[in-house]
Amino acid sequence: MLRPSAHEDSFARDNLPAPETWPELRIDAFDYPDRLNAGVELTDAMVARGFGDHTALIGNGRRRTYKELSDWTNRLAHALVEDLGVKPGNRVLIRSANNPAMVACWLAATKAGAVVVNTMPMLRAGELAKYVDKAGITHALCDTRLMDEMAICAKQSESLRTVVGFDGTSNHDAELDRLALEKSVQFDAVETAQDDVALIGFTSGSTGEPKGTMHFHRDLLIIADGYAREVLDVQPEDVFVGSPPLAFTFGLGGLAIFPLRFGAAATLLENATPPNMVEIIEKYRATVCFTAPTAYRAMLKAMDEGADLSSLRAAVSAGETLPAPVYDEWMEKTGKPMLDGIGATEMLHIFVTNRFEDHRPACTGKPVTGYEARVIGEDGQELPPGEIGRLAVRGPTGCRYLRGERQIEYVQDGWNITGDAFFMDEEGYFHFAARNDDMILSSGYNIAGPEVEAALLAHEAVAECAVIGVPDEERGAIVEAHVVLSASAVPGPEMIKSLQDHVKSTIAPYKYPRSVVFTKALPKTETGKIQRFRLRSTR
Repeated sequence: MLRPSAHEDSFARDNLPAPETWPELRIDAFDYPDRLNAGVELTDAMVARGFGDHTALIGNGRRRTYKELSDWTNRLAHALVEDLGVKPGNRVLIRSANNPAMVACWLAATKAGAVVVNTMPMLRAGELAKYVDKAGITHALCDTRLMDEMAICAKQSESLRTVVGFDGTSNHDAELDRLALEKSVQFDAVETAQDDVALIGFTSGSTGEPKGTMHFHRDLLIIADGYAREVLDVQPEDVFVGSPPLAFTFGLGGLAIFPLRFGAAATLLENATPPNMVEIIEKYRATVCFTAPTAYRAMLKAMDEGADLSSLRAAVSAGETLPAPVYDEWMEKTGKPMLDGIGATEMLHIFVTNRFEDHRPACTGKPVTGYEARVIGEDGQELPPGEIGRLAVRGPTGCRYLRGERQIEYVQDGWNITGDAFFMDEEGYFHFAARNDDMILSSGYNIAGPEVEAALLAHEAVAECAVIGVPDEERGAIVEAHVVLSASAVPGPEMIKSLQDHVKSTIAPYKYPRSVVFTKALPKTETGKIQRFRLRSTR
């Protein structure tokens, strides 16, 4: 039974999936009051707890304390309500690169009781229109440097009636900034219910069509009070850095919610690209880094012998599976713990992970406390250790698709079916095999594409690769590898044979790629996920 909503605009409640299609939620370990506003908990409440003088945000050449962040977001919230007419429950889209202003806008809109949709800065008008239409977005806050595509989108939208710019640099000289300038630093935040929708996170579109996932105020705190507290043991002295966009829930959790929940510092830099991450860790003495495996591989290539990562205590990897060669090279070069985990936009954040005292290559670890995971067959029954099947998980967060779109595919018998193929070993550790659609059936053999990719990545000539199955009359399908070579490597028949022989000597020979395609770049989402479906569509 949902608590009475504080939303005047009932769109979010009206478009939740039918209750009988929800996953089973296990929230007993999280004792939050009925009225809960996540924006308040991450700002004003932190000041009240004595963190007012602690650094909250680093970016644009300055550091902002929790008191400054609280004041800033309260002024912005006044502007949203008094000048822009934002009502509790309205959907507010935020368009920006990672910077302190984007976080301030997100927190301000949350305080005002809005339902926030954070978006990737590189989306074009047509892509933005999908989000606007699906979520019935009424207001958009846009970094003035990104206004062109937003304006085109707004002209074509029926629901989006207000678009206002903010300055994502340090100048604070845009319309929203000017509106907020003279506002009070005190704001009576909307007393939202803990199960009012606070965020609609759109999936990153690894299958081409994004879906909206609906998350409550309590969910934003659960991922911090669960994973971040238990696994990362976040302390006020921590400094977080990373490259995932804040529009990606992996980035929003790792680069905003986790540090702000515990009085730590969030470093939000627009130049936090993978090759720059080593320098950023050195400069800001970062202690926790969040990014994807492809980014860690780029960091390793950019790392020279004099790199100083002594401040770092955790490298968190998610978004895609972490290949063993990347883990091994990271451990060899840095000696710093690399914690691979799996999360999902539908679940909001990581739910199975390695831990500081227990991490190993080619292993995703064990469930975060409060979550259960198991491997099931096509009949929904749990499979014995060692057998590959579908990963099913349940816990305090779970999938609620906007308008119930494909809800019954993702949630079955109370479990979230993540779309990943896994196996569990005898000790209860979970091991990734492939996305379910990345399993290749060739001559009766099940071949996991990521296993072949890991073998290829161990070859010195391979910079990046993606493996897909392609139709074959004789075998049903064959393994095809799309390979980006390192700068010094030469494509050609000799290189193909070298790669094939290497795979045969590394894993079972029948898994080797019978087709090798050299390419200059692989298609990826902005979150760093390789879009294998685009490689398949060219066949």
